This record gives sequence, C-alpha cells and structure tokens, in this order.
Amino acid sequence: MTKSAEGIWSVTSKPVPPDLYGYTFSVDGVANFDPVNPSVKTNMIYVSNMVEVLGGQPWEVIDVPHGEVHEHFYRSSVVGDQRDYFVYTPPGYRQGKTKLPVLYLLHGFSDTAIGWTAVGRANQILDNLIAQGKAKPMIVVMPLGYGVSDFVLSSKPRTRERSMENVSKFREALLTEVLPQVEKDYRVSAKREDRAIAGLSMGGAESLLTGLNNIDKFAYVGAFSAGGFPAGQPEEVLPKFDAASGNKLKVFWMACGTEDGLIGFQRGFASWVQGKGIKMVAKETPGGHQWPLWRRNLAEFAQMIFR
Repeated sequence: MTKSAEGIWSVTSKPVPPDLYGYTFSVDGVANFDPVNPSVKTNMIYVSNMVEVLGGQPWEVIDVPHGEVHEHFYRSSVVGDQRDYFVYTPPGYRQGKTKLPVLYLLHGFSDTAIGWTAVGRANQILDNLIAQGKAKPMIVVMPLGYGVSDFVLSSKPRTRERSMENVSKFREALLTEVLPQVEKDYRVSAKREDRAIAGLSMGGAESLLTGLNNIDKFAYVGAFSAGGFPAGQPEEVLPKFDAASGNKLKVFWMACGTEDGLIGFQRGFASWVQGKGIKMVAKETPGGHQWPLWRRNLAEFAQMIFR
C-alpha cells in the first residue's frame, strides 16, 4: 500500500479470476474489518469481509426465479442445546403439490449452519441450475453440524473419543430430530431414492459416515475435501459397507483440491472403496482447502443427483 499526501492509504490489486474472496485489513499486525463493506464471511474462527468479482459464475445473482431460505430453531435432546437449521425451497414450491427430493448439505469445521448460504451461496447456485434445467427442483436442508455443542471453541482437546462423539451425536440428531421434522414441515419425499447427503471438510466426513452407514436412507453421497475419520481406519467406522450395499448408491462422488492436505485421505479412502468393487468417482482439481472449490463442487454434484 502507498500513502498519499492527504494521509490516505491505497493499493490496486492485480486482476483476479471471477469468484468470491475473503479479505481483512492488517493494521500493525492486527486483522481489522472493512468498515464500509457489510458483506461478511461468517465463521466461528476465521471471520473476514467478502468481495465478489463477477464473471458468469454459478452462484451469481441473475434474473431467474428465486427460491426461499427458511431458518428453524429447536432444542436438541440428543446434543442438549438450542440450535438451528436452514431449509432452501426452490422457485414455485408454494404453488406446487408434488413431493420433492431433498439434499442434506453439511458445513465444515468452524462454520455454522448459515455457512452454505452466506458463504457457499447454495441457494443461488440451485436457483440458477434449476432455471437452466441443469438440476432437478429440490429442497436443501443445512443443519448445524456439531454433535458436541462446544466442539469448536472449547478449551478441551479434540481427542479421538471427543471427535467420535461429535460425529455420532450429530448423526443421531440429524436422523432422529432434523430429518423427521423436515418431512413433517415440508413437502419432501421419504424415499431413499429421493434423499442425498453431502458436505465439505468435517461435513464431508460426516456425509460419508452418515450416508454410507445408512444406505437404506440415502441413495446419493457426496464429500468435498472430506476430513479424515476420527477412528482412523475405514473398517472401524464403516463395518457393514461392502459391494452389496455400496453399489446400491446411485451417485457416490468425492472431490478434493490437489494442494489440499486432505487429498491423501481422499486417495486412500477411494482406493479402499474401489478395492471392494464399489463404484465411485474421486475427482481431483487444482486448489486448496477453500470455498472457491466447494461452491463449484456443489454446482457439479447438484447436477448429478435425482436424475
């Protein structure tokens, strides 16, 4: 940055590809928000402003019919706290009568339930894909992804046992509290062929552990930059996952950036799955552990499901 005669600091960046970018101002080593930019990248740890560079990306707001996003609050008896989840309904939902398929979309570690709409732009991605005929109209449920309420900000170490508790209680809350309430409140199909689950990072691992252990409930499983399993070996957390059950999946899709430290987990897990004779896709793209990949992962996955 350079300082003008009037004392104003300024800088002009190099051209950057169309995307959503997070940024802060570093003043004497302390990160500060931009006081005139209301666009904020929400997170429990890594909070920043956002700036959008337009250029025909699938999450940009364009002149198409738009759906709605609803926030629900409830007390979880499984976790023992007050929590929320968000539900996207596609354009025309209020006027429709048919039951729709549903995608359960999970956020990553340190995000909250609003992450996939506030930062991931999931609702805008679905609006655009549906309008273009590239994705089926669907309902998207975005729950809070923690089975331990203070899993992120607690001073307690995230041990293997605590991490397993986080995953197992989240799965229980999703299947016994969120899913039944969604099917009560919304016009969604209860058939496994009409249910999908996907997520990023921690949510990617939760999608694998929930979806692959409950193939009677989910026909589509997606994992974006999936975190590793708390128990280490797949056999420990997927004891009944074999070719007979795995090949009942209509779509089993993983994606990860080649510069992401989790690429090793994806490669190892994909090798284990394919070694069992189970059909899946493990996609690798340039990039790290970041939202620009996950938004594109969602746009691609959404076009594959419910076909």
